[in-house]
Amino acid sequence: MLSSLGVIGLGRMAQAILSPLLERGEIEPEQVFGVVGRKTSVQVVKKQLPPEVRVFSSDDPDSATVWEAPVQLLAIKPQQLKALDRTLNKNKPVLSTSRPLLISLLAGVTLQRLKQSFPKHSLVRAVPNTPALVGAGITGLSLGEEITTDQQLSVEKLFNPISEVLDLPEDQLDAFLALTSSGPAYIALIAEALADGAVAAGLPRVLANYLAHRTLYGTSLLLKEKELHPGQLKDMVASPGGTTITALRHLEKGGLRSALIEAVVAAAERSRELA
Repeated sequence: MLSSLGVIGLGRMAQAILSPLLERGEIEPEQVFGVVGRKTSVQVVKKQLPPEVRVFSSDDPDSATVWEAPVQLLAIKPQQLKALDRTLNKNKPVLSTSRPLLISLLAGVTLQRLKQSFPKHSLVRAVPNTPALVGAGITGLSLGEEITTDQQLSVEKLFNPISEVLDLPEDQLDAFLALTSSGPAYIALIAEALADGAVAAGLPRVLANYLAHRTLYGTSLLLKEKELHPGQLKDMVASPGGTTITALRHLEKGGLRSALIEAVVAAAERSRELA
């Protein structure tokens, strides 16, 4: 069981990580300390969590409590890190141990950059994705040099209830993010386009949406369970002179394959720029 947890930025992803821990009894609600950006957000966030969880706005003097936790989850936006630096420099946090664990969810922000802000912490970069909200995520971890075995176990305990966890070299995290973190948006766009096509072909909207979502879900499960290469599944469906191969010709003419490749590469490059 985690003794206490400090969460800096209690957005949807941080809540998705926290909620299963509370439900499974991995941490007591009164041992969770969270910080949000504005006073108006405090009550909004508290409604989503057990009443014993303590939530402070960033300008509340009691928000310094978050830095006393031995495990801290940094879930602010990357562009907010400079403002956090100024706050930390002005009000030096009281650390609970000589080297507490800080887990950063900040896209593109390297361990080296984090070390500038948190020189006395053990550091981990974590890249989860939005399917974690339904317990079906995948999280990439890159561990700093100072991480102990116990701290590594604490990190894995945070993410195992909501996702598969992979340990990766840090230089692979940008590509991992571009595929897994940005990927749900690509898939959502594809689902919307498929449903629009079905509506154009004569189906009612509600049914078209349902069928698009169900088709994507079933296809993903089939690829995973049967360990199929995507090309194998495509060939299974595309019979000579049939409807599927005709549709695939249109997709190739439209550059779908190339557009998806370039989207992943562009997202990876943008992640590196954020660093």
